[in-house]
Parts: sequence; structure tokens; C-alpha cells
Amino acid sequence: MATVRYELNESRELTEAERRQLEHAKKLPAVYDEDSPELDENMEAAFIAARRAKPYKGQPLTVYVSPDTAKEAERLGGDYQAIFGKLLDKAVKVYRETL
Repeated sequence: MATVRYELNESRELTEAERRQLEHAKKLPAVYDEDSPELDENMEAAFIAARRAKPYKGQPLTVYVSPDTAKEAERLGGDYQAIFGKLLDKAVKVYRETL
């Protein structure tokens, strides 16, 4: 079994070898063990029921930030817009706790 390891460093780009490793890893079958077992029908039904009971919901929001803030967020990589969303969620929670 091949192991792919990647240490996060927000300012570093993937090398071509790392990109090839990731592409190869995408094609490998899932490996299940006692810590991460394959879902049986009952477990799958429980996950589906839980998601229906409490679905992920988001509401679109336009927020204007400074160009410097946008650049810093983009440097984090990935979905920087989701990072902004999480930060706003936390900020609102902290604000409500201070009321």
C-alpha cells in the first residue's frame, strides 16, 4: 500500500512528484479497519437520518474586505471563502456571548 504524506505549509506549492502521488492516491481503493470501518446499512441510514435532522445550510452573503485581507486569505489556500464564513460564524458567536 502506498502512503502519501503532505505537511501543510501555506506558502509552498506542490511539486510535480507530489501532484503525481495525489493523482495516484485518488485511484486507490478505500482501506477500512477497526478505527474506520466500512458502513453497514444501519450505520448509513443513521448518518442519513442525522443529516436530514440537522442539514448543513448556508446563506449567501456579500462581504467587502480590504485587498490585503483578501490576499492573506488566498495565501491560506483551499477554499478561502469558506474560511471567511467560519470566521464570521465565530465572530457572531463571540459577539452574542458578550451581550
